[in-house]
Amino acid sequence: MPYNTTAIPPRKEVTGQTQLPLTRVKKIIAVDPDIAICSNNAAFVITLATEMFVQYLTGEAQNMTKLERKPRRNIQYKDMANAVTHQDNLEFLEDVIPKTTSYKEVKAKTAAARARVSSEKSGATGAAAGTAGADALPNGKRAPKSIMNGHGSNGLSVNGLSRSRMLSSDAADPNDQLEMEMRQAQRMDEDVDMTG
Repeated sequence: MPYNTTAIPPRKEVTGQTQLPLTRVKKIIAVDPDIAICSNNAAFVITLATEMFVQYLTGEAQNMTKLERKPRRNIQYKDMANAVTHQDNLEFLEDVIPKTTSYKEVKAKTAAARARVSSEKSGATGAAAGTAGADALPNGKRAPKSIMNGHGSNGLSVNGLSRSRMLSSDAADPNDQLEMEMRQAQRMDEDVDMTG
């Protein structure tokens, strides 16, 4: 049995009814913690605006299907993504409807990122070894004088409390920072300040 793929035309006259279920829209609005109370009229207008937006988005996606070499009747995900990338007023949806990439491209990007991180990590280790040992940070930079003034490079004394040194935001691996803090916590009997 063939599927009914005929499009539902948008209404020309105002009927006072929506095609989206109004109660479900009210439930979605109620989930938002910023909105305490929403009147029925406001929920109705939001539902109508949502219907109009969905019609516009699907219309733009349909235009993308017509522009292909072999036009189709059905809209696919790639048509929605093309509509989002080609229309300036739909640009805000790029995070929600991104263009698809092949597994091969993702694998190549991941391998390149791993190679870059491992080279940065080995470069940072070499730079840290080349500087003076006591004032070198794990990211290859020199420690500020406030850390080195009588406190060494393992901690910083503030208001009588010892605080472990934090890695900078450009450190190669956050797991290294966690492992370092765990080792320092095991050596010391004091609590480690994790507020940074």
